[in-house]
Amino acid sequence: MAGARVYEVNMQQFELIAPCHFGMESVVKNEIYDLGYDISAVDDGRISFIGDAEAIARANINLRTAERVLLKVGSFHAKTWEDLFQGTLALPWEEYLPRESRFWVTKAASVKSQLFSPSDIQSVMKKAMVERMKRKYLIDHFPETGSPYPVRVFIKKDEVTCAIDTTGDSLHKRGYRLKGVKAPIAENLAAGLLMLTPWKPGRILVDPFCGSGTFIIEAALMAAHIAPGLRRHFTAEEWTNLIPSSVWADAREEAEEQIDLSVETDLQGYDIDPAAIAAARENARLAGVEKLIHFQTRSVEALSHPKKYGFIVTNPPYGERLSGDNLTGRIDDAQDAEDVRDLSGLSELYKTLGRRFAALDSWSMYVITSYDRCEQDLGLKAAKNRKLYNGMLKTYFYMFPGPKPQSRNRKGKESMPGQ
Repeated sequence: MAGARVYEVNMQQFELIAPCHFGMESVVKNEIYDLGYDISAVDDGRISFIGDAEAIARANINLRTAERVLLKVGSFHAKTWEDLFQGTLALPWEEYLPRESRFWVTKAASVKSQLFSPSDIQSVMKKAMVERMKRKYLIDHFPETGSPYPVRVFIKKDEVTCAIDTTGDSLHKRGYRLKGVKAPIAENLAAGLLMLTPWKPGRILVDPFCGSGTFIIEAALMAAHIAPGLRRHFTAEEWTNLIPSSVWADAREEAEEQIDLSVETDLQGYDIDPAAIAAARENARLAGVEKLIHFQTRSVEALSHPKKYGFIVTNPPYGERLSGDNLTGRIDDAQDAEDVRDLSGLSELYKTLGRRFAALDSWSMYVITSYDRCEQDLGLKAAKNRKLYNGMLKTYFYMFPGPKPQSRNRKGKESMPGQ
């Protein structure tokens, strides 16, 4: 297993589940493979894999594109409330939950199933868990004063999957985003979109609508090999019955050893709003990558770069308050987009982006947006587009790949790839 360390602790194998944005399954799967773990199942919005206590720590600290890491307790078929109660009762909760633990069903989701009321699912499962624990621990009352063990349940086509959340706050919360500063894209989605492009650390990357800097900061974290969860806390760190504190310490030490802040980068973020640029700079400082990024207050009309083969990866406005020269507004949810959409302003914005992109030499561009005239106004036909959900908003990731850089043969002469 890549990067694995040896522990004289319980090396029990678990089935772990990494939920993710729909459309990001292949990216998360590759990340898990890169960590050295075997995939057991791939479903819409979920990747399951096999790992031990170390895997729980390493996955939480290192995965850039997953939502969280769940420890699967079991699954069963249920069409009635009695089925749900008995199925939950049959699961070995005592193998995971100490007698003093705090346990509850924090989230229930149901798709194409007979049981669909989240609150009722939560209530029935909690009762069954308590009953199981009473029988195993031979007590009638649980003080629930110990460590938290939040349970999540997915029901799809009447198949119930029960898991304990090892993460806590979603993995997209890296800890570098300023409080009170809203951003139009989550950190893990931004990282996943970057991974869907051919961009690699060391190549030019520009975001002309950078806002609070998410795309560029995530790129800098990748370039410097900084694990996204290195500076935050995870719920499972309190589970000393399953994961010794030494496992977390060694997983963090392993991640620290990978950091390289001496890497050369060309990462640039622009926005016409000075407040957005100020927030982006502070976010980059909090992430520890401020020296790897150039942020500047600049409108899209001024987009330029002297070098070839760069990348634009950006999340332009979808439809918001646009007036005069202020073309930088962001939406917070789908309702806002419908309420304040200004299509005329958007059209000119995308046309400007298309013109500035055309003036760049051999560049590639990747755009996530819900604006349905994206290709028309950019004046480009996407080689591919991928449907994704940014929050609850349906968007498309438009891909406009440019030519590959010329390579050099052994004599130092330039040749095109394949020659």
